[in-house]
Amino acid sequence: MAKSRPLPTTGALTGIFETLSFFSDPSFARRRFERLGNVFETSMLGQSMVFIQGDQAIADLLSQPEAVEGWWPESVRQLLGSHSLANLNGAAHKARRRVVAQLFTSLALQRYVPGIINLIDELAQELKAAQSPVSLAERMRRFAFSVITTTVLGLEGNDREKLFSDFEVWTKALFSIPISLPGSPFAKALKARKRLLEKLQKILNQPVNGKGGLDLLAGGLDEAGIPFADEDLGEQLLLLLFAGYETTASSLTCLMRELLLNPQIETWLREELDTLDWPPTPKQATMIYDPSKAPRLDALVKEVMRFTPPVGGFFRRTKQSLVLDGILVPNNRVVQVALIASNRNGIGDLDIFRPQRHLENDCSLNLIPFGGGERVCLGKALAELEIRLMVVGLFRKLRLEALPEQDFSLRQLPSPSPRDGLLVKLKT
Repeated sequence: MAKSRPLPTTGALTGIFETLSFFSDPSFARRRFERLGNVFETSMLGQSMVFIQGDQAIADLLSQPEAVEGWWPESVRQLLGSHSLANLNGAAHKARRRVVAQLFTSLALQRYVPGIINLIDELAQELKAAQSPVSLAERMRRFAFSVITTTVLGLEGNDREKLFSDFEVWTKALFSIPISLPGSPFAKALKARKRLLEKLQKILNQPVNGKGGLDLLAGGLDEAGIPFADEDLGEQLLLLLFAGYETTASSLTCLMRELLLNPQIETWLREELDTLDWPPTPKQATMIYDPSKAPRLDALVKEVMRFTPPVGGFFRRTKQSLVLDGILVPNNRVVQVALIASNRNGIGDLDIFRPQRHLENDCSLNLIPFGGGERVCLGKALAELEIRLMVVGLFRKLRLEALPEQDFSLRQLPSPSPRDGLLVKLKT
């Protein structure tokens, strides 16, 4: 503490203008890092907020788990619920985390593979049959939602659709102003949340057999003392659906966007894809496209996660004073790890999308797109498997091109996605 430096600040008081700038300026954090250094404090609607970037500051934060706890904005806390893993800390968080982790073991992933491959085949057939341009972003959202609802809940067809519309309404308001005015996005999301939990409760009240991965939870639920059909479990499933849907859909869409905008990268990737087996067996699928067997595919996925991480950052709240990259951060401060700014901070062409960098011997980038420390995303392995299967399966079956007259720029909330939906057609 004696060697630490004071915390730089923007000087914002109410935080009104800072908040408006945060939601409208993609370079919000980066501009302030350039002026104030890798750790700075500002105010966001009266909430003191410390932004950090860089390997040292992030490593310092994650190496002191006893000094911090999880934190999310009020809109997220209300829409996820008080039982949700995202809003819990300490023993309650660890107990539920152990339960939910059973859905993402290697054996569980093998169970999910046939269903994922079937959904990829269905999407490929749909794209081949389309008579007009298709929004690939929308298709990726439906695909990601179908995967998580099929693998975890065992839902099919119409049952998935019944959840999807409410889930879209709920998701769009997660990062919004938490004021429940009639007709506001937040008010609509609260109503959608109620309907979603009611539907999840009905699913939980049905027999377990044949319902995706729910049977994997039973023993752990008993150990943690969580009733199987309780609202507690419903909120864990709600979080899983969001984490397995929104962020994966964003990563898939951003990956496709980069390949469509950079034909030379697609050509480079296809040279490797043409040598890979498809479809893999369930046992093969968890390892057949790993870095040793598909290095270019691995480099592409890493670069997408670096260039357009599915979440712009993650939060912690300090329970005591701590030092981050030589800067003293006081107790009771919310810390945001600014992933987008951090991933482009350093020497070299980091503002350019270039997957090949990850195959170079001098590449030393530390990427944490799924968060880090004790609260790293539980669905990380499923998301990575899903993305790799989609790329190999879809690109082995067809060739796409993007319509030129559209807006390819990204909206950032709740996760990056092309503004015009990434309109595509079959390449002739």
